[in-house]
Amino acid sequence: MTGAPIRVVIADDEPLIRAGIRMILTSDREIQVVAEASNGREAVELVRAHGADVVLLDIQMPVMDGLTAMAELRRAVPSARVVILTTFGERDNVLRALEAGGAGFLLKDTAPAELIAAVRAAAAGDAYLSPGATRHVVDQLATGHAASRNERARERVAQLSARERDVLSLLGEGLSNADAGRRLHMSEATVKTYVSRILAKLECENRVQAALLARDAGLGVG
Repeated sequence: MTGAPIRVVIADDEPLIRAGIRMILTSDREIQVVAEASNGREAVELVRAHGADVVLLDIQMPVMDGLTAMAELRRAVPSARVVILTTFGERDNVLRALEAGGAGFLLKDTAPAELIAAVRAAAAGDAYLSPGATRHVVDQLATGHAASRNERARERVAQLSARERDVLSLLGEGLSNADAGRRLHMSEATVKTYVSRILAKLECENRVQAALLARDAGLGVG
């Protein structure tokens, strides 16, 4: 281990889900699960107490749901990065969470390597949008919202340069900076600079918001 471990709080009302996530995450020497919560209120309290870097937060929980807990965390511990745990049946709630600044989302049956990758990405200040299962969820999220969102999204994207739109399109496909760089024949550092510029221009808090905007604008589709 080259530095301090990534401190994670797991929040889910199902003990077996929490146990499975803990087992996966603790297989990585650079990740430390510091606490587990069974509801949103407990999650907020534990993150305040432990100063977690990443919070894996279920949406459907008793006492305080995940969306309310996420709003509380953004006020109380803004440095904590929230990754939403979800199922396909919670599409609308996931969209709300991502638009509110969540650092990404994972399906509860996601592969172990993807779970670890998401935690690492969130801890690094990035957002996690996998090109596999997550892209399918984003497509589902966009369905039913397109009519009211697409025109506004196109207006926002119109302010970008052609090259910025190219990069944004690849964000919409779920590509990493490295993969986008290979596709566009740019260095990863150059892509990272473009991404920062795009987020600033579009007033998006992270890559996930930008990717959703790209999809609404018709970029990165197909």
